[in-house]
Amino acid sequence: MVLSDGTVDYPLIGRVKVGGKTPDQAASVLASHMLEYVRHPVVTVAITQLAQPDVLVLGDVKNPGKYNLPSDGRLTDAIAAAGGLVNTNGAFPDARIADPDGQVTNVSLQKLLQNGQTSLDERLEEGSVVYVPGPIQFNIDVTGAVDHPGEIQVNEGDHLSAAVAKAGNSQNAHSDLNHIRLIRTSPDGKQTTSEVNLYDALQKGDIAADPALQKGDVIYIPEAYQHRTDFGSGLLYLLTRIIP
Repeated sequence: MVLSDGTVDYPLIGRVKVGGKTPDQAASVLASHMLEYVRHPVVTVAITQLAQPDVLVLGDVKNPGKYNLPSDGRLTDAIAAAGGLVNTNGAFPDARIADPDGQVTNVSLQKLLQNGQTSLDERLEEGSVVYVPGPIQFNIDVTGAVDHPGEIQVNEGDHLSAAVAKAGNSQNAHSDLNHIRLIRTSPDGKQTTSEVNLYDALQKGDIAADPALQKGDVIYIPEAYQHRTDFGSGLLYLLTRIIP
């Protein structure tokens, strides 16, 4: 058996490097080493089974771990063995493949899986490491007239509407979604407060008025007057159409 370091352990001559050679080339190497013990060595090398590489799959997959792939295993085989991707909302990320020598290759999973560019399906070898980055997550505070006030976990790129949907704005919450206050702290510690009319933004389809969230944001949603509670129920309908 050829070991993972490309060597074979043979009686008398010990460990010999044959990795990367054809069967005939490997036979010549073994024969040259046996000349010290055999006058006219005749060596035949035949492949009885191709090696099945062990590959480590990490990151945003369902079951990270080490997997034994087919001899011609590729990136898609490794991802499938790990149960597939976890977060599939939006564009797929770029996977990183590190070979045993530490050389890293980036592969666009969007082009490979979504667009079908099979030429990007890299072949893997023994000791390869596949890493699929997931979305960066952070917590923000949502307070005021929501069903579940407190810390809400969001993904990088999520917008204010996503945080409101996760915190809950049922009719019982009486949320005034026309006057949401977004309190943001800059890296220098300075706080700024801005008012967002989220109901109006979503009703008109003005996504630019639905700000993207940042780590450390605090969202305050005041309580609406009872005669305006239809605003909250209307936005709840909109959010169920927009937020998965």
